[in-house]
Amino acid sequence: MRDLNELPNNAIDALIDTNPEETAEWHQSFDALVKHAGPTRARYLMLSLLQHAHQQELHLPALRLTDYINTIPPEREPTFPGDEAIERRIRAYIRWNAALLVHRAQRPGIGVGGHISSFASSAALYEVGFNHFFRGKEHAGGGDQIYYQGHASPGMYSRAFLEGRFTENQLDGFRQELSHPGGGLSSYPHPRLMPDFWEFPTVSMGLGPINAVYQARFNRYLHGRGIKDTSDQRVWAFLGDGETDEPESVAALTLAAREKLD
Repeated sequence: MRDLNELPNNAIDALIDTNPEETAEWHQSFDALVKHAGPTRARYLMLSLLQHAHQQELHLPALRLTDYINTIPPEREPTFPGDEAIERRIRAYIRWNAALLVHRAQRPGIGVGGHISSFASSAALYEVGFNHFFRGKEHAGGGDQIYYQGHASPGMYSRAFLEGRFTENQLDGFRQELSHPGGGLSSYPHPRLMPDFWEFPTVSMGLGPINAVYQARFNRYLHGRGIKDTSDQRVWAFLGDGETDEPESVAALTLAAREKLD
C-alpha cells in the first residue's frame, strides 16, 4: 500500500524538466544536507519550503498526513491518574445498561429503538472525560461546555442512572416523551424537553460541531471585550463518523482555524 504522504507517481512526469543540470545540483545539495545536518533538519527545510511554496500559490500536492500535535508517543505517557481497573468495570456497566436501554425501547408494543453502537464505540472517550477532564458549573473558571454526540445519548442516560439521577422506570421511557407514564427521556440532547439534564441540542446531525465552534468563538469574544473571563473554559464536541459527512460539521472549521480556537 502506497504511503498517502507520497506524491503521485505521475506528479513529476507531467512536468518538463527544462534544466536537468540544475535539478541534479538541487538533488546533490539535498543529499549533502541529509548527510551533514541529519534527516531531522532536512525534513524541516523540506516542509518549510513546501509551506512557502503554497504561500506562493504554486499549487503543489498537499500533504495529506500531518504531525501528531494533539497526542504523545507511548513512552512519554504519564501514569494514569485514576484506577484503570475500577474505571473499566464501571464503563462496562454503563455500556451494558446503554445497550439494554435501546434494546428495551424496541420491545413489543413500543418499537422505537435507538442507537447502540454510537456510545459503545466511544464510551472510553466519554468516561475519561467525565472522570478526569470535564468541569462543572461550580468550577472556579466557569465550567466547560460539552456538545455530546446526539446518538450517544443512551450512554449519558445510563451513567446518570448509576449516579441515581434516573430511575429504571425513566430509562424504560427512552424515546417516549409523550406516551410513557410520567414522561420519558428525549431521544437526543434536548434542553427544552429536559432543561435540568441537557445544556445544548446536538441533533440534527452537524448541529453540535458547528455550534461548538461558534460557542468557542463567542467565549473568545466575551473574554476579549472584558464581559466575562472565559479563559479557563473549554468547549468539547463529540462527532460521529457519519456526522462528518454533514456540511454543518465542517462549515465552521475555517472560522476555527482563522481565530486559532484550538
